[in-house]
Amino acid sequence: MLEYKRQKIFEMRKEQRRKEVNMKNLELQKTANEVRKGIVTAVHGAKAGHPGGSLSAADMFTFLYFEEMNIDPENPQMEERDRFVLSKGHTAPGLYSALANRGFFPVEDLPTLRHLGSYLQGHPCIHIPGVDMSSGSLGQGISAAVGMALAAKLDGREYRTYTLLGDGELEEGQVWEAAMFAGHRKLDNLCVIVDNNNLQIDGPISEVCSPYPIDKKFEAFNFHVIHIDAHDFDQIRAAFKEARETKDCPTCIVMQSLKGKGVSFMENNIDWHGKAPNDEEYAVAMADLEKIGEELEKAGEE
Repeated sequence: MLEYKRQKIFEMRKEQRRKEVNMKNLELQKTANEVRKGIVTAVHGAKAGHPGGSLSAADMFTFLYFEEMNIDPENPQMEERDRFVLSKGHTAPGLYSALANRGFFPVEDLPTLRHLGSYLQGHPCIHIPGVDMSSGSLGQGISAAVGMALAAKLDGREYRTYTLLGDGELEEGQVWEAAMFAGHRKLDNLCVIVDNNNLQIDGPISEVCSPYPIDKKFEAFNFHVIHIDAHDFDQIRAAFKEARETKDCPTCIVMQSLKGKGVSFMENNIDWHGKAPNDEEYAVAMADLEKIGEELEKAGEE
């Protein structure tokens, strides 16, 4: 009888934890949808920019800034904060939208992207609240992130460093020089994330200059590699937990994503790598995201 009661209590607690995780994931999905709205709004306001890769990474931006990283919007320069470097700097609209929704600066500023006099430049700049490193020249961001991770080791600090790369960016030789150094120095406080949507500005990466197999290449440089669905928060959460528990080597998370995720006419469409929607397209995109938001609200009421 006692064993039966213990089993029932265990099952009840397990079900409660499952419900709590589901609610947390639902809130993250809602936030990611708001981040996507901010991306589309920013690029539309700029009449230029890179929506496709920003949208494919929106869930990752959301998880990093709303759950994973130790950060404080009220104190962006907090010494023990975790660091993030956007190595694929052209997807700044995604980073800016996540930062704005997290409270680093007003969401209302997003439409000023790339405008004369705006602090929201086309690529991340270190003067922007929440931005740890200016970036944009592909291949250089991961090098800066490796330096930050090494500095933490040398100084005996506990902060972790994260960097997001595009899969097309892996064609840059500097990426692999940085990976070789990180693996050699056993930087287990470094997490490299690859947004593998398989599309770069000139076409499918497998046709332009294939970096595949991505996992084997990072493993050759002494990285622990994890594969995930970029749009599944359970998998994202589990991957970062595994990365934190991995010792004596850096981690690479290869996330399979959908370029243009959330906007019907942008999804898996190379045309939307680097252009802005016009007024009509903007209206359609926002309607798509509003519909997703309504569906998420209904899911929360069930």
